Amino acid sequence: MITKRIIPCLDVKDGRVVKGVNFLGLADVSSPVKLAEYYSSCGADELVFYDITASAEGRKLFTDILTQVASRIFIPLTVGGGINTVDDFDRVLKCGADKVSVNSGAIRNPSLVRDAAHRYGDQCVVLSADVKRVDGEFRVFAKGGREDTGMEAISWIKRCVSMGAGEIVVNSIDTDGVKKGFDLEMLDAVCSAVNVPVIASGGAGGIDDFVKLFKALPGVDAGLAASIFHFGEVKIKDLKQTLRDNDIIVRL
Repeated sequence: MITKRIIPCLDVKDGRVVKGVNFLGLADVSSPVKLAEYYSSCGADELVFYDITASAEGRKLFTDILTQVASRIFIPLTVGGGINTVDDFDRVLKCGADKVSVNSGAIRNPSLVRDAAHRYGDQCVVLSADVKRVDGEFRVFAKGGREDTGMEAISWIKRCVSMGAGEIVVNSIDTDGVKKGFDLEMLDAVCSAVNVPVIASGGAGGIDDFVKLFKALPGVDAGLAASIFHFGEVKIKDLKQTLRDNDIIVRL
């Protein structure tokens, strides 16, 4: 069985880590460099860094902060926000990223996924899908959850995987920051549709939510969370020990 990964997420706005509910109401948390160092030292398997307003503001990602983060950690780093061209991939990879996450840029130009995968390999291209239920359908949203694209999410994810996306982060807007558990229905639909690693994001409120996630959906490869880690509600060491106690394979 594949080892399950635990991944903290740094949502960065104006150079600070922030966190909200349902992608709204952002509150300041901490310095991304300090948090990244902390997570790297306390057992996180990977780290995700999102410049969450880069796409909406039509600018490039903050590379100075990214470079500082990458230089201080010793775990894989996935970076997203304002990724619109293959040159953007090149820029953040040179800053120290291991993988690059695309969302709005791929929606505007789907060939970006194919071009980036061709140049850097499928394992480098992560599709971050912000998904919300609209009239009973899973719908893809762009610009940090601000814009309904009108596209059905499962078919969009399948299309991107066929073009070379090597990993999928499923961000459930419906459960984001609510802390009542991961969106198992949405995640099950994605896992059933693709054969690449799927990362669950949105809804973790405690250790039991991760246990339930991996027990209910063995096809999910990783659990991603932000606020419960940032505010010390869940310690990664405790989470992993509980997962191990529940016969879920993790790296301790």
